Amino acid sequence: MADGPTDPAAEQSAATTSDASEDAAGEQSGETADRERRGRDVVVPMRLYKTVTVFSTLIAVVSVVFGFMLLDAATLSVSFLGNFVRGALAAVGLGVADGILSTVFAVVGLSIIAFGAGVYVIGTRFRARGMGKSQEDSGEGSNNDG
Repeated sequence: MADGPTDPAAEQSAATTSDASEDAAGEQSGETADRERRGRDVVVPMRLYKTVTVFSTLIAVVSVVFGFMLLDAATLSVSFLGNFVRGALAAVGLGVADGILSTVFAVVGLSIIAFGAGVYVIGTRFRARGMGKSQEDSGEGSNNDG
């Protein structure tokens, strides 16, 4: 450390330069974050937005319900779907062990649930023209003051 006299103007200049470079870096990272958020959203006409929203939600709900039906068939021997598949396999002449059939039901059920979740997530990326950012993305506070 130097114990000699220091120039206050040089210290002020260095501090100002440091603050300016930090502000510029902050603005750049803020712009990058905004660009990434905008890059995730797909702006489409209102009619297509409604179609995508309706069908992605429908596919997601049906997938989750059917996936849980398959999980139910995998865990219970009294489920409607499980009995139907076992009866269909027996009618064709195929004998499948219960353990294998339960594993297949569970894997397919979880896969269908994951597919439905993926469709829903992709469907939420669409925005209609003129729609603003969602509330959590905006820097505005809530108007619900109580």
